[in-house]
Amino acid sequence: MTKSVAALARPLTRRSFLRLAGFGAVAAAMPAHLRADDAKPAPKPLNVLWISIEDTSQNLGCYGDKYADTPNLDAFAAQGCRYTHAFSPYPVCAPTRSSVITGMYPSTIGSMHMRTGDKGYQCVPPPYVHCFTEYLRAAGYYCTNHTKTDYQFASPFTAWDPGKDWRDRPAGMPFFAVINLGITHESQNWPKKGEKLIHDPAKAPLPPYYPDTPIVRETVARCYDNITTMDKQAGEILARLKADGLEDNTVVFFWADHGRGMTRCKRWLYDSGTRVPLIVRWPGKVEPGSVRDEFVSLMDLAPTVLSIAGVKVPQYMQGRAILGEQKASPRDFLVLARERMDLTSDEHIRAIRDRQYKYIRNFTPERPYAWPIPYRDRMPVMQELRRLHDEGKLSAVQELFFRKTKPVEELYDIAADPDEVNNLAESPKYLDVLKKMRQRLAQWSKDTHDLGGTPEDELIERMWPGKVQPVTAAPQIKAAPGGGQTTLTITCPTEGASIGYQVDGGRWLLYSGPVTAGSSSQIVAKAIRIGYKTSDLAGWPNKPPVEPASAKPAKAGKRNQKAKTHAKAE
Repeated sequence: MTKSVAALARPLTRRSFLRLAGFGAVAAAMPAHLRADDAKPAPKPLNVLWISIEDTSQNLGCYGDKYADTPNLDAFAAQGCRYTHAFSPYPVCAPTRSSVITGMYPSTIGSMHMRTGDKGYQCVPPPYVHCFTEYLRAAGYYCTNHTKTDYQFASPFTAWDPGKDWRDRPAGMPFFAVINLGITHESQNWPKKGEKLIHDPAKAPLPPYYPDTPIVRETVARCYDNITTMDKQAGEILARLKADGLEDNTVVFFWADHGRGMTRCKRWLYDSGTRVPLIVRWPGKVEPGSVRDEFVSLMDLAPTVLSIAGVKVPQYMQGRAILGEQKASPRDFLVLARERMDLTSDEHIRAIRDRQYKYIRNFTPERPYAWPIPYRDRMPVMQELRRLHDEGKLSAVQELFFRKTKPVEELYDIAADPDEVNNLAESPKYLDVLKKMRQRLAQWSKDTHDLGGTPEDELIERMWPGKVQPVTAAPQIKAAPGGGQTTLTITCPTEGASIGYQVDGGRWLLYSGPVTAGSSSQIVAKAIRIGYKTSDLAGWPNKPPVEPASAKPAKAGKRNQKAKTHAKAE
């Protein structure tokens, strides 16, 4: 492990790494994180499907929103469990998805700054952290993602199988499939030429921090129109699953990456930016039409899927399984966080929320809420807010967003003030609550090795010494002939690297144990550690001069390039 990555993982020593990862030693014959005894599927493997959406709060009919038109998801909720206190760890997509794929806090693994790729580098988590799909693949699952791999690091080729969904898997394999629907992204809230709104703007529900103007009402109505379109798309996916005869043996999750993609929602730690829908249908296990109010973080999705699949949840994961045999005890509170949102808007904010109160600590109070963010400032509601602010026509509550500085501390009684507009932090009546929240947050920061106060340039230097991307070492193949076949053991000198291999030019398989090869087989292997460059190829019985073009995985940056065209910053 390089010195810079070791520094990133502090204070995790090698001894604590081995303890957290659950190994007595790192086996030389196979990657320790993919040991066969930790990767056994259930006797009758269940399939798992995620339908993920973007930029949406709990604005569905099944959550009590009477303005919403979501018949398919309402019916889906009636077949499963609706979680009322589900939250994204960050109020923006890429940091949250880094948490979803690893089961870790972004502030622990260094992925908390939005779109690290736009600054020219990738997050390098500690070496024991892996994409959780590798554990599923080692257990025999076929894993696909269509199409959202916005993780703050290029998606390792070992994380996903090729294909769009379950229909592309080899016959008989259990699957884990992710289908992402982007119609609800904030970029879809701009007026569209010739559009006819489905939802009546005059009936649009407005929070007190928005002015009541035609532009605001039309934008909210358009947002709900997009949700209705998304509902139809989700219904089509569920219908296809049923038509394929897979409904009864598939656990389906529906969730959003963070709250509504509008001003003072997305990018902020209020419930409007972090509280999300989460619905789970598990035939025969989850009671139809049930509702649970336990605290859930999207970070919990990874360990929950492993628990459902009968795969041991790695001890290093900070998320908790909410279902399955490895279900953990519920939390008493959640911690939410925010750092940089675009290339210039440096921030450092933490929040802690329990059943009644939300405490927010602004470590950069000198930066105003309405700090210019070019992408956000193109949004119709933000432009309307700025116009009315300049004209002095905003109410006192609406003007709060335009203060020149932020308070160091914010405290809200969520039960009495769900819109979080009445800051109680300076009230002597709530001093005991304030002290309790401060102590909890301080202890959480210590326990999770919070990197949020680390300057980003220093963090980059730790991950990429000299700001040069480290390179994964080429794997080493050892052959043991016998009985007309050869057993190949593949290792990689780079700590934390995952290994993939091909047999006779087929799809890339995840290496999790010795491979038996025929006398005429050609084996090709390469390795990758998250945030590193992929290694050179190794081959048996000989190394090919170049990687076969037909076997190359899709470029990991493809989704990011697409994102830059419609959502440059967020």
